[in-house]
Amino acid sequence: MSDILIILAEVSLVIIIFLFLIALVRNSSQLLVKFSIFKSDDSRLKNLRRNITRLLVLIGLVLCIVIVGANSFLLYQGKNIQQYTLNLISRIPPGFWITFGIGIAESIGAVVVAVISLKLLKYWLKIASTRAKNIERSTADDESIDAFFTALYQRIRGGIWLWVIISCTQFLKLPAIISEYLYIALRIYLIIAVGLLILKAVAAIVDTLDILTLKYSNSDNLLRFYARLQHLIPLLKRCLEFVIYVCIATLVTQQIQLIAQLSTFGLRIIKIIAIVFLSQVLSEVIHLLVEEVVFKEQNLTEIQRSRRLTLIPLFKSLLQYLVYFTVGIFILYTLDINPTPILAGAGIVGIAVGLGAQTLINDIVSGFFILFENYYLVGDYIEAGKVEGTVEAIELRTTRIRHPNGQLQIIRNGDMGSITNYSKQYIFAVVDVSVPYDSNLAHVYQVIEEVGQQLKANSTDILELTQIDGVESLSESNLLLRTLTKVKPGKHLQIQRILRKNFMDTLLQEGILLPANPKISED
Repeated sequence: MSDILIILAEVSLVIIIFLFLIALVRNSSQLLVKFSIFKSDDSRLKNLRRNITRLLVLIGLVLCIVIVGANSFLLYQGKNIQQYTLNLISRIPPGFWITFGIGIAESIGAVVVAVISLKLLKYWLKIASTRAKNIERSTADDESIDAFFTALYQRIRGGIWLWVIISCTQFLKLPAIISEYLYIALRIYLIIAVGLLILKAVAAIVDTLDILTLKYSNSDNLLRFYARLQHLIPLLKRCLEFVIYVCIATLVTQQIQLIAQLSTFGLRIIKIIAIVFLSQVLSEVIHLLVEEVVFKEQNLTEIQRSRRLTLIPLFKSLLQYLVYFTVGIFILYTLDINPTPILAGAGIVGIAVGLGAQTLINDIVSGFFILFENYYLVGDYIEAGKVEGTVEAIELRTTRIRHPNGQLQIIRNGDMGSITNYSKQYIFAVVDVSVPYDSNLAHVYQVIEEVGQQLKANSTDILELTQIDGVESLSESNLLLRTLTKVKPGKHLQIQRILRKNFMDTLLQEGILLPANPKISED
């Protein structure tokens, strides 16, 4: 009977302790609600109190089951529970319970301090976020700022609770190895948390600077070039993101002795990322400088402008290849690889490939001759064999020609063959007009000349008045008259279409009957 009473006493003691803890949690939550800064989160505090209460009930129930099970096992073995309990109590040092009670009190105090600190932190971070967004109201970076402060709060909250757990292990005098491993976990958590926080901060800073730079850029300062370099911002963000991730991984591996040697690769990876990004920036800056230098003069003729538009892509390509070659060399040095044997081998391979790539060499040589002998320029309207259209780009191997119908034709420079350039100085818009045999040619000539004069007055593309070359041919029912209009290079197709329409409309208005199926041709 005494054994059962001892078991009941032990279970009752556990229940009393946990009822006290539950009451303490309830009173603490009610006390926190009275503070103004916690009133807005009354529902959250109630949920937290409910969860802690459920956890305490669960722990108490498990302890009661363990006590009953352990004592039942002792009874089964025939041991005296009273004597066993007294012996167990006698082994406990006299100051254990005082130390244990103080540890529990300190642990509870640490939890309360953590809750209050987090609430104060959330309040001040909300104020800081509002002030940060009010610094420049016209910017569109509010989402980045909110994301940064939200991430900051989450990271600090996780760190504080991890610190509370470590403090509780020390307050309760648990083995030192537990605290040691928890400290390692805390350092790793802080490294990751700070790294992700820096990532959010970098995104917010880059977005803010991007918007402010666009806002204050004008034609009088260097910021006018920023719009042409703005497309590098996503690349900058991505590179910074990779750098931060590599730094996090490097610092984390340094905390774990088993893989600490891998941290030596972090600096090399960061250098390679920096080299790649700087190469892209350098390429874009070179392109910008080339265009600025080439088009610095305002009073350029059309021929000069076309020639410079032709040479700019070539300069860009050559400089870009030079930058990429230099980047490759720097990356090899960063990886502690001597590039000299590789370059020597590449030279031998290049010679072998060059001997078998005669078509490629022919295209490149033909491209140089096209450029330096000024056969055609970007913007010229040319005809080469069965291909015709406006030249859009001249590269070392190919020429890109846009057909009037819109097709982009890419021709190897070695296959250009005979070239007809319609964009040198001037060109004639040739239009043939069919009129009946009984027409008054003098009147027809006068009408055609008037149409040409009216068109010249309304168009700057016409260099001279329309001339009538005479009767081109005779047919069974009509005469074919040929007209010539001197126009600017490359404008002949457009003027031909306009002249045909104007000739037909005017001749119909003058009562000169045209055949049902007029023959209109051109050279």
